[in-house]
Amino acid sequence: MIFKSITGEAFLQWRKIMILKGGRKVDFDWLLEMAAGVSWSKLQSIILNPENFISLEISIDELEVIWGSHLKDKIPLQYLISKCPWRDIELEASADALIPRQETEFLIDIALKKVSNIDCGRWADLGTGSGPIAVSLAKSLPSWNGHASDISNEALDLAKRNLKSIVPNANVRFSLGDWWEPLSRWWGSFNLVLSNPPYIPSNLIEDLDPVVKNHEPRLALDGGEDGMNSSRKIIFGALNGLAKGGWLILEHHYDQSEKITSVMKNIGMEEVSFEKDISGIRRYAICRKK
Repeated sequence: MIFKSITGEAFLQWRKIMILKGGRKVDFDWLLEMAAGVSWSKLQSIILNPENFISLEISIDELEVIWGSHLKDKIPLQYLISKCPWRDIELEASADALIPRQETEFLIDIALKKVSNIDCGRWADLGTGSGPIAVSLAKSLPSWNGHASDISNEALDLAKRNLKSIVPNANVRFSLGDWWEPLSRWWGSFNLVLSNPPYIPSNLIEDLDPVVKNHEPRLALDGGEDGMNSSRKIIFGALNGLAKGGWLILEHHYDQSEKITSVMKNIGMEEVSFEKDISGIRRYAICRKK
């Protein structure tokens, strides 16, 4: 039987049954918020006042199918409902691109501080995926020229849709190719370049949660033997790609900070530094071209 409006008491009992089937309670409540419109505050209100009715944006039957697919086949919830919140935006999500992570949000905060004194410039998002970085930069730096590259045509199409729906008049060019290569026309003019490349060592891929390793694109996860294949390409490419004084900010694996920053120093980059993520782990490498 399909319900879209039920009593709080019946809803809470149903929620308990669903959570007991498996999975994490936090994931189920995320599903309720993103797919059915049941925010955390609304859920708390129903817990305190179970006699009230609660309205759902999709039926309980639909929610059960989604949760069942997540539990049985380990499919990410973001793929099942085709959306993912990130910073202050809501992105379309699909198996064509990596699901944007919370830690990547900090790349934007770091970047905006570095270029706060530049009114108009040129930025690039290398390996844009579904476009979270590109969309956020387009929102935050509306007077800049933007570029987003990816080796996957499907990922680029997804990023284009996200940009069009969130920042429809943005000045962003999408290019198909490997990291810097499709942007050669603009080499030497980039004031800011961000990237969250694949950085997991190949021998660790099988240790990942099935939700990740079985469904997210391996191309966006596997960083080669030491996890740094793509990072090195991006750093070396910055010698030609960045403008004088231009910034490169790179996300990396939890144990790669010293190696990544050493590469930056060894090729002559200046102001090499790092930032930590919300867990206190050195996660972001930063450098500037002379």
